[in-house]
Amino acid sequence: MSEEITVDGSAEIANDNAPVQQIPIVDFSAWKIKGDLSSRMQVAREIADACRKVGFVYIVNHTIPDSLIDEAFQWSKQFFALSDEDKMTAPHPDGWAVHRGYSWPDREKVSHITTEKDEDQRAKIMEALEYKESYDMGSDKNSDQPNQWLPDEVLPGFRAFMTRFYWDCFSVTSDIMRAIAVGIGLEDEDHLLKKHSGHNNQLRLLHYPKVPLEALERQTVSRMPAHSDWSSITILFQDDCGGLEAEDPSQPGRYIPATPLKNAIVMNVGDLLQMWSNDYLRSTNHRVTIPPLSTSLKGSDRMTRERYSIPYFIAPDPTALIECLPACMSEENPPKHAPITQVDYNRMRASMLY
Repeated sequence: MSEEITVDGSAEIANDNAPVQQIPIVDFSAWKIKGDLSSRMQVAREIADACRKVGFVYIVNHTIPDSLIDEAFQWSKQFFALSDEDKMTAPHPDGWAVHRGYSWPDREKVSHITTEKDEDQRAKIMEALEYKESYDMGSDKNSDQPNQWLPDEVLPGFRAFMTRFYWDCFSVTSDIMRAIAVGIGLEDEDHLLKKHSGHNNQLRLLHYPKVPLEALERQTVSRMPAHSDWSSITILFQDDCGGLEAEDPSQPGRYIPATPLKNAIVMNVGDLLQMWSNDYLRSTNHRVTIPPLSTSLKGSDRMTRERYSIPYFIAPDPTALIECLPACMSEENPPKHAPITQVDYNRMRASMLY
């Protein structure tokens, strides 16, 4: 047994050192019933509790139709099936300042490193081939992050669908942010959302091609190393391949499979929400590693399945100040992080990726 520190710093007795067996599942349907305050509060508490204990949660019965999720994956597969020449009509710009467009395998290096001081660890990450490709897009009104759209003739209808899907994702994440705000005790459910106009978010299509299993075992190739997200929250849609894992906060180094659950949202806390909540909510390290596959294959025939996923990162507006929320501090639990704007934090993290 251990003392559980609540949002305002008071203590309760709880068993927080027990290993996490699985990622919690929250039925979000009651949140949509505006008049049922008791049921909405229950949803808010369940989400906040999962964010505190694990940093990850499955959200089911959300507002994005299954058919829309299926269509998003169809468009993603069409995009990555294009020739390299066609994909490179919308390339990720050089450098780290703009995070849009197509990134080819090993273009991006993902890690949880947040400082240039750890050069040994940084060098090790750079050695392994990070074998994934991605395409990033955002709001067309974000002049700081200009989209790199494919020409319409390359994939007709792609831009129109992804623009719509981007805002559909913002709609559901807005409700999730409201639920989190209520769950951690903020009086105004829109308190966090007021700092998120939606124009600074990022929709990403990810494709992990087939790769020899031996290369992953030897760590000469990686899918996506352990890292935390530098957003407020992330929602993720994944196919049925598997391979995503979240670190068990009670046992660092032990990972819990985020087993695919058809059309569920996998939501996780990002670094900025952890800072806002004074570390009450957890921005948990996660990774994509060897997926479940047949053990009957031998030698060079042992290939991973290809994997598709679609994460959506919700970030505050660039000038938003990330400072401890009043509900998350007290005399016994003072702020743990110095205030920082989103743009300054983004600059620091993005410079480590490219």
